[in-house]
Amino acid sequence: MAERSTAAVDVADNSGDDPLTAQADKATTDGAAESQDTAEKTSPDTNSEPKGDEPATAAPELHSGHKLARRYRLEECITRLDGFSSWRAVDEKLRRAVGVHLLPADHPRARSVLAAARSAALLGDPRFVMVLDAVEENDLVYVVHEWLPDATELTALLAVAPMEPHDAYQLVDQLSQAMTAAHREGLAHLKLTPSAVLRTSSGQYRIRGLAVNAALRGITADRPQRTDTEAIGALLYAALTQRWPYENDAYGLSGLPKGVGLLPPDQVRAGVHRGLSELAMRALVNDGATASRQEPPCTTPDELAKAVGAMARIRRPEPTFTSPPEYQRTTYQQGTYGRPATRPGPAVGRTMAVPLAPLESRTGKVLKWGVAALLIAALGLGSWQIADELLSRDKDSTPTQTTPKEGDDDEKVKAPDKPLSIEHATEFAPSGSGIQEDEVPNAVDGTSHTSWITPQYRGYPNFGNLDNRKQGSGIIVDLGKVRDVSGVEIDMHRSGQKTEVLAAAEDASEPTSLSDFSQRLTGLKTVGKTLNATFEEPTRTRYVLIRITELPPEGSSSKTYRGGISEIQILGR
Repeated sequence: MAERSTAAVDVADNSGDDPLTAQADKATTDGAAESQDTAEKTSPDTNSEPKGDEPATAAPELHSGHKLARRYRLEECITRLDGFSSWRAVDEKLRRAVGVHLLPADHPRARSVLAAARSAALLGDPRFVMVLDAVEENDLVYVVHEWLPDATELTALLAVAPMEPHDAYQLVDQLSQAMTAAHREGLAHLKLTPSAVLRTSSGQYRIRGLAVNAALRGITADRPQRTDTEAIGALLYAALTQRWPYENDAYGLSGLPKGVGLLPPDQVRAGVHRGLSELAMRALVNDGATASRQEPPCTTPDELAKAVGAMARIRRPEPTFTSPPEYQRTTYQQGTYGRPATRPGPAVGRTMAVPLAPLESRTGKVLKWGVAALLIAALGLGSWQIADELLSRDKDSTPTQTTPKEGDDDEKVKAPDKPLSIEHATEFAPSGSGIQEDEVPNAVDGTSHTSWITPQYRGYPNFGNLDNRKQGSGIIVDLGKVRDVSGVEIDMHRSGQKTEVLAAAEDASEPTSLSDFSQRLTGLKTVGKTLNATFEEPTRTRYVLIRITELPPEGSSSKTYRGGISEIQILGR
């Protein structure tokens, strides 16, 4: 059941749709779907009947064990609704679990579903549950997607307790950045609910059903970016308060009291982070009005991502350790274990003789003194041998006397270079938005087994050829104070990355842009698995930037590019 609740695309969940898509008028699944004449203008409701004048199409009557394309074996039906069904299946060719959506080829929404699935598959962004295949075959249309058995639905997380500020911050940050990338490619979600968000075991949030969920349900919207932004705001609101931000109960959460309107999260629950509370209100349909500030509303995921980036970073709380229980002596340690309980009665006059300890007898004393004598003799012999060895070495070695040169009295003895301690590390994000910020600590944790790894970029090695990535990416390390930097030892996640090392000026304070790093420590070049360099003259700096401008391909014939950094060491004094 745990696997089922975290891996299938839950397109059958009808609760809580109205507030997010009440103005649904226009098809916006992707560019291909917009041009189709078969896309209906519908608004979701709380019934599972076909909408509008769509004919009721029965879901294909398939069963467990049925194979698609002689490859995908259906295992368990998760959803059967509106003429389509969703299944957990097995890809027998690659021996892995997958999810499958099935609907008849003559279904009114079959064309839109195929177009949405193929557009989502081209995105290739690891922040989304990826579409693996979209096929029309034997009067059936089926869409195959990833299955993540180790991930947990946001619905299950919210059912336990409200999120801590750091977790809620990561949620809104990752979702807003992911949806910004999707809308840049013309893709909208339109059904971004708690059941559409998964958190992996590494803490990464992944979105499932991009474009496909809306196409399966026939959901459209006039302002898709506004709809998705409001959905992220609702998820943040629920994460902070464990309440759904509308009057109706939804997704296992209680709604707000009727008639009071949309209350800020910090008025619903005590102890809510003020900045996150205001951010949720700016994303929801209240035009950004709050009790203490009048910030403009966030109407697109990009605006929301920039608002998150403008906030002070909320760090992970320090782990708390409970003190061990107070030490208690047991009856065994007190010497009463195994003894019969004392019974009331007359005292017995006979006393039992206590035997002597083994070494307190006459034979034991002789043995004890003999062992002590042997130990003393062994110690004396060992000391004599060590002293003789040291004297022999002194005789063999001839001391040499060096004549100091003129001016040597003024020279200072230089301490050897050593790895400097790194106080903090951040991702180099010249556009204001990072790509894998939560993995940056992996590059400075003292081991190359963990890494900061970039997402996959399809078709372009320079971070997807995006305008906001023209200066590349990388990691900025903070040494805590100005130090003499004399070298670097860097383990790259993969060889073939175009990399350089730069340093900020001695008086720099929290540099973030490329122009802040005016001192070049190494040239921009393609490096191997390691980047080691020693500088002739030490550089005085506190901040060092390891900058990557081009990524290597993932395979010899791969069209996807990926890189990263495994471990960073800065040498100096």
